[in-house]
Order: sequence, then C-alpha cells, then structure tokens
Amino acid sequence: MTTLQETGNAQTSKMSAAVAMNSALDLAMAKDPKVVLLGEDIADPIGGVFKVTKGLSTRYGTGRVRATPIAEQSIVGAAVGLALAGYRPVAEVMFFDFITLATDQLVNHAAKFRYMSGGRSSMPLTVRTVVGNSKFGAQHAQSLEAWFMHTPGIKVVMASTPTEAKGLLTSCVFDDDPCLFIEHIHLEYTNKEEVPTGEVSIPLGKAAVKRTGDDVTVVTYGPAVPWALDAADRLAEEGISVEVIDLRTLVPLDLDTVLESVGRTGRAVVAHEATRFCGPGAEISARITEELFGDLAAPVLRLGGSYAPIPFAKSLRAIPNADDLVAAVHQVTGR
Repeated sequence: MTTLQETGNAQTSKMSAAVAMNSALDLAMAKDPKVVLLGEDIADPIGGVFKVTKGLSTRYGTGRVRATPIAEQSIVGAAVGLALAGYRPVAEVMFFDFITLATDQLVNHAAKFRYMSGGRSSMPLTVRTVVGNSKFGAQHAQSLEAWFMHTPGIKVVMASTPTEAKGLLTSCVFDDDPCLFIEHIHLEYTNKEEVPTGEVSIPLGKAAVKRTGDDVTVVTYGPAVPWALDAADRLAEEGISVEVIDLRTLVPLDLDTVLESVGRTGRAVVAHEATRFCGPGAEISARITEELFGDLAAPVLRLGGSYAPIPFAKSLRAIPNADDLVAAVHQVTGR
C-alpha cells in the first residue's frame, strides 16, 4: 500500500472526491474479499445517491454490494454483525441526520465490543455518511460529529480533498476499530485534483499543515478547509501570516501538531461548520488553553454554525464562511 508521502512518482488521474472514494472502495474490494458494502440504493444502476459506489455491484456482485431497505438501524446493525463475523463492512447512511436512527448500534454496540470483550473482539466497521445539503432543509444538513467524538471507541474522519478522501477511506476500511467517515456534499464533485490511481492510505490521527504562517493558527477540517485557505490568501495581502491546519481526523485528534503550531504563533482560531455551541471547537480550544495558557497572546476564538437548525432559505445563513474567518483573525491579532 502506498502512503500519501510516497505518491510523488505514482500514476495519477484527475478525480473528484466521489470518484476517488469509488476508487478506494474498488481497490479495497479487489484486495480483500471480506470487504462488503451495504446501504440504500448503493447497487447499480443507481450506484448510490452520490454515485460513490457506482459500478461496484456490477464488478463484485450484489452479494458484496448489497442494496438495503430504508432502515438505517438495520443497515448498521447488520454491518456490526458482519464485522464480528470477520468481514470488513462499509455501511452507507445516506445523510448524517439519518444516523440518529442507528445511534444505538454505533454507540452501544460497535463502540463497545472491544472494551467489553477484553480486547478479543475487533470491530472493523466503516460507516460512510454525507452532510451539508441545506437545499433539502434542516433534516438533511446537520453536522453531528461532536456527538461521536464524545463516544469512546469510534474514530471520526472528515476529508477535505479528493486525495485525502481516498487515502483516509482506505485507512478506515482496513482499521480494526469502528470508523465514522463523514463526507461533505459540496466537496463530492468540486475541486478535482490528480489522485493516485493505485491503493493509497493516509494514517488516521495525523493532521496536515495546509499552509504555513507565523501570526495566527487556524485549526479546521472538512468543508471549512477551502474557505480557511481562501481567508488566509486574503489576509496575506494585508500582511497577516496565517497557518492552516487540516485535522483530517477528529478522533484520534492530532493535538501535537496543533500545539506545536499555536505555541509558535501564539494565537488560534478554531473553525468549523458544525454548531459552535458544544461543537468540536470547544474541546480543541479548551485543550489549547490548558496546554498553552502562558504562551497565548490572545484568547482562542471559535467559529462555528449558529445554534439553530440549518435553514432551507438561501437568504438565511447559519454557517460561517471566509469573511467570518477574516474578521475573527483580525480580532485575535488586533490588526
């Protein structure tokens, strides 16, 4: 398996995140016959609502790419049973909001089997789900990652680029613990890039420094990464140097990379689309403050979604953007 750092000479092809994830699943299924997929409408001809599994049931059969009834609890429950039986199931829950129907299976079963068996029972389960589509209203747009960060035993992953989507998904599939792989709809088919065509993995729990800087650290992940980089470009024109850290995995959390950066810049903004109140930024900012209080030049700022359901109306905005981040950096730097 090729790691991200080794792909300089690898053959590549321009892919969207959806195509890159399809490639990851294809290669995983070819490598290990115990990798199986299940979820609503994932078999051909539909190939999943977002086409991530398109062509895979034709290639590997409907026994390994199983279209299921609309029953999220059963989808994840069956996947838990498959994992206990030695398979590596990848269960798709169409929208993150719908995972509430399967929370019992994830939180009370998948997350706890290793603990309750004294480490004898692994749980190589991956649950894929999608967030970010406000055009379908408040029940199709909730970023609930903080719920699962709060649950010991589940790894929480959210990619921001096609290459990372492929590499992180591959690592989830072959991890022996349950992984929640969160996809953002606005990243599925935008920002195409050259992605290695062969198998590639990115270690879970290792953040990426997407831009180096000296004045302030922006800690972010997933869909907020593009607008954080946009804000950093704009701030650079004003003479403010911003370092952007893409966490990539929220659990395990690469706190070392965050602390090294903030310890050097002395200022931090934690940005995400999830609700600001009790969101992932609350834990991250608390840890930064606990570890670096004496080194901080200003309080850590958090930027997140409003404490309200995501509105359907485009005229109403509940999540932050690059403009908000620029303003937050001005506040924390005093410039």
